[in-house]
Amino acid sequence: MANITLYELPGCPFCIRVINKLDELGLEYDSIEVPRAHSQREEVKEVSGQTGVPVIVDEEHGVDGMAESRDIIEYLEETYGSA
Repeated sequence: MANITLYELPGCPFCIRVINKLDELGLEYDSIEVPRAHSQREEVKEVSGQTGVPVIVDEEHGVDGMAESRDIIEYLEETYGSA
């Protein structure tokens, strides 16, 4: 099991950006596909306080439910990018 979990919706352009960054950095992650209907995204809401995706959880670094693809990508670059 990977330390990073990504909540995503297939075909979501913001999710694809995060997936591309995870792949670029060679990071292993678990992917959880969320339902299309926001009203059915209870798990995402519990984790992040909202129903939008993408959302990541990074247990190793204490990140619980980070949303917004731009913030996630910046976080991944700062935390896992080469120095």
